[in-house]
Amino acid sequence: MDNARLAEGLREHTAGFAGAVENADPEAKVPTCPEWPLRVLVGHIGQAHRWSASIVRDGPSPVPDPFDADPGEPGQWPGWLEQGAKDLEDAVEAAGDTPVWTFFGPQPARFWLRRMLHDTTVHHADAALATGKTFTVAPDFAADAISEWLDVLSDPGTANLKPAFAELRGTGQTLLLDPADGPGWLITRTPDGVRWDRGTATADVTLAGPVADLLLVLTRRLPADRVAITGDAALAEHWLARTAA
Repeated sequence: MDNARLAEGLREHTAGFAGAVENADPEAKVPTCPEWPLRVLVGHIGQAHRWSASIVRDGPSPVPDPFDADPGEPGQWPGWLEQGAKDLEDAVEAAGDTPVWTFFGPQPARFWLRRMLHDTTVHHADAALATGKTFTVAPDFAADAISEWLDVLSDPGTANLKPAFAELRGTGQTLLLDPADGPGWLITRTPDGVRWDRGTATADVTLAGPVADLLLVLTRRLPADRVAITGDAALAEHWLARTAA
């Protein structure tokens, strides 16, 4: 997925997020982010876009607290969110192929465009679930979000970010994410961490369904029964309990 498509997706899901929270109660609870009222979820999105842009331009800075974000009054939310997304897009375009800081060592600036697209996509789903709005995601964005999240989980440094991620190590157990259309994701739990590849193969447990549903189940935005699970259901439950985004 090239930078133009990533930027298009960021704009699309930022706008979709803004539409989902339009005229909503800022103090409404977000069921899939139970510690956050809606205003904090909104603040997090705009704050994260601006923070990522600052990293691309100026280097690393401490991870901000979403409760410190100030998105303004609800009527200002759409413009504030759009401005943050554009700030990140402009920063990445200006940086070109220059390596920038990431959690996993220096990488091209597009790392942050991709990370923020998929973070925004999942939180767009949070906002839609909280306000009863419709959520949709294009299949190519959903598929890339799954691949990007598996990249994060398979990086050796990830276990240092969240203790539960270390529990994904195993002794060769396999999980297959099998979308209704297109190649799947074969995940292997090894003593050294998570490994994955695209394709279809026999696995200890298979989760099958539309790619958008697989993404939302993988990130714990939908219950596991939204997809078909065959094989070792306990293995799927163990994985899902430790991989919520």
